[in-house]
Amino acid sequence: MQWTTHIKSKRGFFDINLREVVEYRDLIVMFVKRYFTLSYKQTILGPLWLILKPVISAAIYTMVFTGIAHISTDGAPALLFYMTGNAVWTFFASCVTSNAGTFTDNADIFGKVYFPRLVMPISNVVVGAINLLISSVLITITAVVYAVMGKGVHVNPMIVFLPVLILLAGMAGMGVGIIVSSVTTKYRDLTVMVGFGMQLWMYATPVVYPVSQIPQKFRILMMFNPCAPLLEGVRYLCFGMGTIEPVGIIVSTVFSIGVFVFGVLLFNRVEKTFMDVV
Repeated sequence: MQWTTHIKSKRGFFDINLREVVEYRDLIVMFVKRYFTLSYKQTILGPLWLILKPVISAAIYTMVFTGIAHISTDGAPALLFYMTGNAVWTFFASCVTSNAGTFTDNADIFGKVYFPRLVMPISNVVVGAINLLISSVLITITAVVYAVMGKGVHVNPMIVFLPVLILLAGMAGMGVGIIVSSVTTKYRDLTVMVGFGMQLWMYATPVVYPVSQIPQKFRILMMFNPCAPLLEGVRYLCFGMGTIEPVGIIVSTVFSIGVFVFGVLLFNRVEKTFMDVV
């Protein structure tokens, strides 16, 4: 008898079938559509919230941190400063939080239907990227308005490198998220800590303040926060705001790639046995 198909368990740490993930790309699209459908179903404003949320958040930041706390924005228009920082941070944070519960939140689906489990985290990152794209359009419109008003907003020619920083932010967010998801299959405490941890991480990142507001002797600590150079880099590449530190970008790049690769390998390892412990 000649065997045509051989089904076996993949036990190797590096056994990752990326071709299979590509073959299930239609499922990624379906999960993305499902997210937006469920998120805005039975809402009065519907998808309009995709526009209102970043605008309202930036307006509140402007009122509180500039109007009340008088935090400097390095001469940049406050609304544009906070819109840019909030958009990048929200993308990164959503990649972490949405993927942190991949195994525990989808145990029912994973236990009944087979598909490459990496499809779920990838679809979450795509959702975050779509939200970021919408925010980017709003940021562009705001920047044009400020430029026409003569507020000193100028496009930096280095903006062509912006997709690289966004990709690194997405890789870092997905990597951290799926590492947390893999660990929480045994230790549920981490699920509770994710929300609190992301709040602390945000205030350790120059989202609502520029790096120039940090005392010089403490700026070296920003090197240990991989999100800080990426966010400052985005502002610099877009509008020439703030500074860009080559060493910080290198550290962020190494962290993003490293945590992404390790996260995928760990995720691939845990997915084979997680149903026994969830």
